[in-house]
Amino acid sequence: MGSKTATLIFYSAVVSLGSFLFGFDASVISGTVGYITNTFSLTDMQIGFVVSAPTLGGTISIIFGPISDQIGRKRVLQIISVLYLVSAICSTFAPSYQFLAIARFLGGLAFVSLALAPMYIAEMAPSRLRGKLVSISQLNIVVGFSAAYFANFFLQRLSISEASWVTALGINSHTWRWMLGLEVLPAALYTILLTMVPESPRWLILKGKVETGQKVLARVLPKERVQEHIEEIQKSVGNKLPPFFSRVKEVFGPKVRFALLIGVIVGVIQQITGINAVFFYAPTIFEQSGVGTNAAFSQAVFVGLINVVFTIIAMLCIDKLGRKPLMTIGLVGVCISLMLCAYGFYSATYSLTDESTKPLYETIDQKRLAPLVNKSFSNDVSYKRALQSALGEKIYRQHEADLMRAGIHMNSLLVLIGILGFVAFFAISLGPVTWVLLSEIFPNRLRGLAGAIVGSLNSSISYLVQLIFPWEIANLGGATTFFIYGAFALAGLALVLWLLPETKGKTLEQIETQMARGH
Repeated sequence: MGSKTATLIFYSAVVSLGSFLFGFDASVISGTVGYITNTFSLTDMQIGFVVSAPTLGGTISIIFGPISDQIGRKRVLQIISVLYLVSAICSTFAPSYQFLAIARFLGGLAFVSLALAPMYIAEMAPSRLRGKLVSISQLNIVVGFSAAYFANFFLQRLSISEASWVTALGINSHTWRWMLGLEVLPAALYTILLTMVPESPRWLILKGKVETGQKVLARVLPKERVQEHIEEIQKSVGNKLPPFFSRVKEVFGPKVRFALLIGVIVGVIQQITGINAVFFYAPTIFEQSGVGTNAAFSQAVFVGLINVVFTIIAMLCIDKLGRKPLMTIGLVGVCISLMLCAYGFYSATYSLTDESTKPLYETIDQKRLAPLVNKSFSNDVSYKRALQSALGEKIYRQHEADLMRAGIHMNSLLVLIGILGFVAFFAISLGPVTWVLLSEIFPNRLRGLAGAIVGSLNSSISYLVQLIFPWEIANLGGATTFFIYGAFALAGLALVLWLLPETKGKTLEQIETQMARGH
């Protein structure tokens, strides 16, 4: 590996720390759901809003697209790092449900890092390395997921410890605050390291700062390639950024229409198949399969590990196999995995027995639970409604995991395999390939604005998925919820096979010409 390639990898890794923070934030909240629900006595929709509040913030991240075009990619990334830091601190010390939701919404404004980091890397990298380097952003997302799952598992285990130092630190009494508070450390590191990366050379040339852009390119490209690269960029964008409203008009104009269509398709498919329901609610999903709280946290760790392994596989394959083959293979696997989850929940039955209820009587009034013993239910919705009616909403919430484990009769391994399969196939396709495509398909002069528009739509779909997931599980049940996600995956596969072009091995300027032709 040459020094220039090493420098490029360093810049890509630093910029992608924003993606790590997204992944950490997305997964760390999954471990706090039960604690927060009991602390603030939340309803299903309130749970959904706390979990999805950052993604709601992400839906208005469109403002950062034109801002990054005006003040630069690096400066916006620095603003993002501060937002992550402030959000983490405020979430940790939140005194109420409303304060917590606002603090997490603030952090969601920084979710534009998901689009901006790949954009920065794509504008810095040569075409032969662009797929791998942009995928570093996705790798950091899944490493963030895994780090949060491990942290949650570790803190959850500590919370039941009676060690004096655990009590002194308040880990057992404020477990969820410790979970959220750990995000402060990577957020602070991100803020510091961003001072060590340069501005995007394409943005510099776009703003007429050709000499400065040349110096940046000289750090990451062979000397003989620098001038050729500059000429390609100038031919594509000129030396002046068009006015904002002209760019808006051009984004929706005929030459960019096909690129925008592709961006919308991949951006929507990535979220509508329910991946963030899994990442944000992993322990909750596993609790619904009856494995109990401790096992649910440990199984969530497997989700993180599978995610990392298959993202690395995608990084190794994306510039060899191409974008479309990975998307096709991944969507087939996603569809099958989601249908397996749906079948697992569909085949389950629910009934409490004298033996399974004995441990529950230590914390639940036997008289309330007794009428449900030896009564059978064909699905999770009717079972949970019967429990809520007998015990009351508050008691049911406090003991939901134990009640599910006591009454469910299903092959929980089917759900585990389905979820892990979903994550694996997502990690080789929709995860990294979506962000690579969004960093490639738009013209240089429009990339910030167009990327923000699609990123905002992506966040909007993600927000809705996270918001209504607790309601779906409570009112539609696990089988119907996962069947819906699987149907969306099947529709996405059809669209990808029909419309998605291949961009492997092409310069951004060549891709711009290809997209303008509509194929």
